[in-house]
Amino acid sequence: MSTRRGFLGSTAAIMAGALVSGPAAVEALESPVVTQPPTALPPAIRALRPMRDGVVPISVSERQGRLEKARQLMRDQGVAALMLTGGTSMEYFTGIRWGLSERLLAAVIPVRGAAFLITPKFEEERAMEQAHLGPLGRDAEVMAWEEHENPYELLRKGLASRGLSTATIAAEETVRFVFADGAAHVPGVTVVSGTPITAGCRIVKDAHELALMRHASAVTLAAYEAAYKSLKEGMTQDDFAQLVQLAHQQLGYSGSAGVQVGKYSALPHGSATPQVVREGSILLIDGGCKVEGYSSDISRTFVLGKATQRMKDVFEIEHRAQSAALAAAKPGVPCEAVDAAARKVIVDAGFGPDYTYFSHRVGHGMGMDGHEWPYLVRGNTLPLRPGMVFSDEPGIYIPGEFGIRLEDDMVITENGAELFTPQSPSLEQPFGR
Repeated sequence: MSTRRGFLGSTAAIMAGALVSGPAAVEALESPVVTQPPTALPPAIRALRPMRDGVVPISVSERQGRLEKARQLMRDQGVAALMLTGGTSMEYFTGIRWGLSERLLAAVIPVRGAAFLITPKFEEERAMEQAHLGPLGRDAEVMAWEEHENPYELLRKGLASRGLSTATIAAEETVRFVFADGAAHVPGVTVVSGTPITAGCRIVKDAHELALMRHASAVTLAAYEAAYKSLKEGMTQDDFAQLVQLAHQQLGYSGSAGVQVGKYSALPHGSATPQVVREGSILLIDGGCKVEGYSSDISRTFVLGKATQRMKDVFEIEHRAQSAALAAAKPGVPCEAVDAAARKVIVDAGFGPDYTYFSHRVGHGMGMDGHEWPYLVRGNTLPLRPGMVFSDEPGIYIPGEFGIRLEDDMVITENGAELFTPQSPSLEQPFGR
């Protein structure tokens, strides 16, 4: 099996083709709970309107196509079945949304024959309901176990009834060890990594997926701008984070952002230390939302009032580094080359060597998960392909002073790469107006 690193154009026309408006689409959207009446909202947030029009969920037929692709990859890998538990891969392939607990609920996708579901008996009706709504259909076999019974006996029976008494099965990477280990103790069963199959299906997005992700980015950027326009001196980082959350809610989605102020922006993922915004404070925010299960991940850095010349100089370097990564991202180029392009700009400007000030990789794959295969990191020689989506997020972090990170989401196109959102132009006008 492949190693973790070694294994692993969107246009307006794509958006128009993949997003078709309709009442069913609106009903299927995530419905956040509004925690504050509209009259209590700052004017910029109160003025937002839901961005719901035209959003279409992933269809049953699309998920059926994903299952067929997974089966082809199973044949290529010599794998007899794919085992999924609660999480994004289960939803990606089957449409079933299920949380994780100590009780096994698993969807098993054989390379031949019908898929089957193993569920606790008291969850049988709920599991069957979800299975029947998705690509597994009304003929899906649902095998239930009582609390005192061994669920892995059902795995053995399900495989045996499909002619797979001796089988190599692949466990999706987020399957808990206790479940994978339980499967591995079934006589005749060998468990291997399912990443070549699940990532093999998920790393390249189709037009519909790209449209949902582009929309998610637009929602988050609109929420950020409204929150920025509502920023006031004396707010804490939690106050501003709440503005971002409320703005997403006004737009019709559940979204959030981490917020770091002043010297704490030099910590890439921040600090729990209470922070207060003052005139001249730099803020680094990082977050996103989901649209029909697909993620955005955007960072913006800005100042309340006037930025210092040093802040402006570092921002300019950071902006060039983000642009360099975007320019380097082309089909056939290894993932690591994108990181190298951004890192060279930062190191050549005096913020080096290596990870000293730019302390993380330049980006990660994106889709249903905010972080997923593949990764733009040194050592990953996987060639880029059209339809892959990544964050483009170099950062410069100066301990005790401030940090600046610009992050937008980009898709690899036939001829290069493009961002879903415009780059931030400056610290003082982060949204260009």
